[in-house]
This record gives sequence, C-alpha cells and structure tokens, in this order.
Amino acid sequence: MPYHPLISVVMPCYNLEDPNDFSSIRSVLQQLYPYWELCIADDASTDPRMQVALCHYQQLDSRIRVTFRSENGHISAASNSALALACGEFVALLDQDDLLSEHALFWVADAILRHPDAAIIYSDEDKISVHGELHDPYFKCSFNYDLFLSQNMINHIGVYKRSLLMEIGGFRPGYEGSQDWDLALRCLDKIDETQIIHIPMILYHWRQHDNSMSLNERSKPYVTSSASKALQDHLQRRDIQADIIPVPESSYFRVQYRLPLQLPYVTLIIPTRNGHQLLRSCVNSLRFNTTYPNVRILIIDNGSDEAESLSLLNSWSMVPNIQVIRDPAPFNYSALHNRVVPRIESEIIGLINNDITVINGDWLHEMVSQLLRPGVGIVGARLWFPDDTVQHAGVILGLGGVAGHAHEGFPRSHRGYFGRLMLTQSLSAVTAATLLVRKETYLQVGGLNEQNLAIAFNDVDFCLRVRESGLRIVWTPFANLYHHQSASRGLEDTPEKQARFMREALYIQHKWGNLLLDDPAYSPNLTLDRHDFSLALVPRWQQSVEYHSLF
Repeated sequence: MPYHPLISVVMPCYNLEDPNDFSSIRSVLQQLYPYWELCIADDASTDPRMQVALCHYQQLDSRIRVTFRSENGHISAASNSALALACGEFVALLDQDDLLSEHALFWVADAILRHPDAAIIYSDEDKISVHGELHDPYFKCSFNYDLFLSQNMINHIGVYKRSLLMEIGGFRPGYEGSQDWDLALRCLDKIDETQIIHIPMILYHWRQHDNSMSLNERSKPYVTSSASKALQDHLQRRDIQADIIPVPESSYFRVQYRLPLQLPYVTLIIPTRNGHQLLRSCVNSLRFNTTYPNVRILIIDNGSDEAESLSLLNSWSMVPNIQVIRDPAPFNYSALHNRVVPRIESEIIGLINNDITVINGDWLHEMVSQLLRPGVGIVGARLWFPDDTVQHAGVILGLGGVAGHAHEGFPRSHRGYFGRLMLTQSLSAVTAATLLVRKETYLQVGGLNEQNLAIAFNDVDFCLRVRESGLRIVWTPFANLYHHQSASRGLEDTPEKQARFMREALYIQHKWGNLLLDDPAYSPNLTLDRHDFSLALVPRWQQSVEYHSLF
C-alpha cells in the first residue's frame, strides 16, 4: 500500500475583504491530492462574517480545522495558533488571499517520497493581478544560499517538516512581515542545505493588492526592518561579521562582509602580448583606481615584439609591486597561469584580462571579503561592455550549447531576472576575465587545464572542479569593471581558431555531460538559447519526468 504523507496547510487569517469569497480555502478543497488538512487560525477578526464563513467551511469538510483567537496577536502569533492544530508530517504555508494550484500538494507529496530526507520544499510561483489575471512567473533555481540571503526565494510555496518547526519554536513574534524568512533562516541552522528541495513548477499564486508587498515593494517599511533583523540574527548565530544593507527601490538586501584588520595580499595576474594601449589602461586603472592597499600586479609577457609594448613593459620593471615575467612560449592561456602561480607568494590570486578597467574603486575589497568566507572557492565580478551593457553577470551552463553569460546585453538600469543582476549569488561558473581564488585552492584542483583547454572554457572547467571539491562559486554585483571583450586576442575568426574552439567545446561537453543541461543556478523552465531568462520551449525537467504512485 503506497505511503500517503499527510500535509497540513497552515493559514492565519484576519478580516478578509470578502469572507464570502474565501478562494484560498476553495483552492485547498480542489487539490488533486486528498491527504491534507487545513489548519486555520482566525486572529480575532472584528468582522462577524469571518466566523460564519469559517464555521461553514469547517462543517463542509472534516479536514478543515479552525481555532478562533480571543485577542489579536498579528501574523506570527496567529500562524503559531494554526500550527498548533497541525498533525501532518509536513506543513505548507498559505496566506489568506493566495491560491494553491490544484496539483500543488500532489507534487509536494511526490517530492517527499522522492527525497525521504527532505526538510524544506519550495516551488516556483506567480502573481494574481488586481484584475484576477495570472502573471509575473518566477522560475527559481535550486536552493542558493547566497541568493537566499538577498531575497526570500523559498516563498512561495514554503513547505516544512513539522518536527523541524517544533524544534525551532515556530514563528517568532517581532518579525511580522518577514516571519516566513526568519522561519526559514532559523531552520537552516538545524539542517543541511541538501535537505532543501526545489519543485520547478508554479504551485502558488500570490495575490496582489494596491498596497501589497507583491505589488509595491516599498509599501511596508516595517517589512524591511524585520527582514534586516532576521538576516542579522542569522549571521550572528553563525558568528559571521557582516552588515545588512537594503538594496534601494527593492525588497532585496546586500550582505556586506567585513574584512579582517590585516588584509591579505592579492596578486593580479595579467597575461599580455603587444596591445600597449589596452595594457596601459588596464594596469593604470588597477594601480590608481583600486582602493584595496595590498595589491601586487604580475604581468606575463607572452612574446611582445612591438616597440611601444616593450618600452611600456620595461618602464614598469622598476615600479614597486609590479613584476613583469617573460614567457615567449606559444599562447596557451592555461599554461601561462599554471607556470607562474606556484611562484606567487600572495595568499590570493586574481586572474585579470588585459582589457579590464575599474569602475568602482572598492571592487577588490568586495571580492576579497567574499572569498574569505568559509566554503567559498572562487569569486567573480560584474563586467560591463564600454556601452554600459552587461558583459558578464555569471556563467550559465548549457547556454548556447556549452556555457554562456547570464543577462549579457542588459542595460545598466535593468535589475535582471527577479533582481539577479543586483544580488550576490552562488553560480556554477564565472569568467576568468576577473576572477579571485586562493592560491591554495588553485593548486589543490590542479590549476587550469592546459592540455585540453588552452584558451576557451578553461575558466568554466576550473570553476566546476573547484565546485566539485566542495567549495562555492560566488558572483557579486558589487565589484564592477569594464571589459573590452576579445579586444586583446581578437575573435575566433580563422579556420584554425574555430577548429581549436570546437575541440575545446566538445571536450567540455564530453567531460561534464548532463551537468550542462542541469545548472543548479538556473531554472530548467528557462531557455538555453538566449541570455535573457526567457522561457524554454520545452522545460528540461519534463523530458525525463517520472513520479511516484500516490493513489
């Protein structure tokens, strides 16, 4: 006989605008999966129609349980009262105005059966406009800790193991408006991130009102305050020194990690050949526009033969903290770095293209602060074309066949897909045009692959190997630089270059296989043909979907 997990839908309510139209309750009654209970706590509503409506539904279906609070305690207290009614193994959170899709609990139960160790389950979501239309779907990625500290990606639907909620004491009063985020943050203290399961389907419809957070992110200042407090509490519990900064004109946040008093030295490696104008702009920008003090610049001259370039390199040989190494071997980007990294004394190394210039002077402060966090292996930056459109906001696996840049071509004014252009996040890979890594990490994974990936995709392969070792790849939008892409080497525009590029692309496809079609930092509902997070013609999860028998 198949196991049918009981799911308790917990819903606090108070003075619904039209108690005769309890569409949230009806959406639960219409569930395809029948093994549920609806636990409702009325928070001392002043509208007498509320009690009439709730008693009606309680009599209509024995799976509906209602408690009426004697005094108003706001949403956290009411949620705890509803939670006290729950008997299910898992608890799903539902707001009184919102709707569950009719198959929501079916897929939640399926996820429970697929993942016996699951502690938190969440899904994609969309919104219900003031006119009743579904719109603005948010197709989320797998759980992403760094992104979660910037936005509550678990809402909605959020489903929790009931024993876990009991262990942490349920909802905390004083965090109203962000009580769900605080709940999830406290749950993280008790579980492993592998116990957080994402269902890549829209299971929740979030209703918008004229003054709702889903419509106007700035409508409730107390929400910003409670969210900041919840995030700061989480970091303090983990003994992480950081400041919580609201992202302007949004409901998002930046976690600004504090640096130690003794700043580690960083050596920036710049391979180059000729191109004296590009190199001069790059090096001078790094020298004079970077506020981080402990920086060394290592230039690898890969056989320059132009008089202007040789003169420029010679002029820097006497400059403190600049070193020029001559390496005239045939161009192999990976090998050039692998030969110099063992000789570097700095704790941190930076891979920098010679066509990079600085935008914000504290870019290196930001990248170092991210890299020094436990569990972080590589940090990438936000790079811009000279026309102020996005050149690099992280690498998405499978994009364009192998890997491509997220949000490429987006204007500076754009927030990106649900804010992702403006939020720190973990990714599968970042470009080596501006990349920070500990020297120890670089050597432990064997450096760049100089045998098979001399030029293209060596950064993707390197990031994937670092990630495979158990470290995260973090991309930050708070380190901004210009990148004149391909200005130094030119385009892949000769038969020889194109053949080499194809060999390297095929190597990546063969080595990393299905991972290129299942990037955990990117929704399987989104396309791999474009950089703009538009919908896939066929969601990739549907191509091999199987589900447990639940009936």
